[in-house]
Amino acid sequence: MEDTQTRQGKRVLLVGGTGSIGRATAAALIADGHEVTALVRPGADTSALQACTLVSGAATDASDRRAALTGGFDAVVSCLASRTGAPKDSWAIDYQAHSDLLKDAQEAGVGRFVLLSAICVQKPLLAFQQAKLAFEEELQASGLTFSIVRPTAFFKSLSGQIDRLKAGKPFLVFGNGELTACKPISDADLGTYIARCLVDPGLQNRVLPIGGPGPAITPLDQAEMLFDLLGQEPKIRHVTPRLLDAIIGALSLAGRVSRKAAEKAELARIGRYYATESMLVLDPATGRYDADATPEFGEDTLREHYRKLLQGEIADDRGAHAVF
Repeated sequence: MEDTQTRQGKRVLLVGGTGSIGRATAAALIADGHEVTALVRPGADTSALQACTLVSGAATDASDRRAALTGGFDAVVSCLASRTGAPKDSWAIDYQAHSDLLKDAQEAGVGRFVLLSAICVQKPLLAFQQAKLAFEEELQASGLTFSIVRPTAFFKSLSGQIDRLKAGKPFLVFGNGELTACKPISDADLGTYIARCLVDPGLQNRVLPIGGPGPAITPLDQAEMLFDLLGQEPKIRHVTPRLLDAIIGALSLAGRVSRKAAEKAELARIGRYYATESMLVLDPATGRYDADATPEFGEDTLREHYRKLLQGEIADDRGAHAVF
């Protein structure tokens, strides 16, 4: 007999549902026929979650988590992530809140857990990567059916220079503009992929790096794409990554006596990481990033996203994800 949990919609607790990827994941879960309850912060914008049952509370609060899990759920889906990437925030959210949620889910009899992580944990040089990886390891050892989704770059994280170009300023690239590459994925495609993890056995009990449709794109490719859409001759300014090293050094020195400076130093390290490391599958044998080994999913392209942004067909939801 076919497993009813395979062919029927599931009761899902969604955390992190008010972020752009969380909203897209909620829509994909609802479209697939799942019954979604979203744990949302008091005062958060829930306009995109009207098809969900909303429970007000914080993922960091034990009573709120347990209240949200009452009534029985088949799965937890987490799109929750720290806002800044600073060490204190990262360990509180990317690790501790998730660790506590996992324990509560186990006690409530939840059998599945789908986690939105990040591909950059392959090379964990930063606090937020180490915190994410620590929870990934805990989830894999939990005994629950798990899916750990590690997406490459998001469209919004590659849209931070559009206003510069519209103002006639050059596109900034580090080095020759080809130090890094990625296969960016749209929120909608990523949400669909996350939802699929609930029902596709081939996506379960696995760590899943995933990108959008290829080929891999460099910052130089992004610049040429944008200038082409704007109908302008490319204007590109090359910046040495050593500039970031100098900033990190100065902030780290100041950070010995100032917590605020120490936090800024970590943010600068995050900036340097993304300026110099590709968001592709890392070959541990060679230490090189491999575009061909990076899986692809979906149909949305960065070029079409840029076109819609430039023509005002979609809202600008770049927020803190802009690199420059």
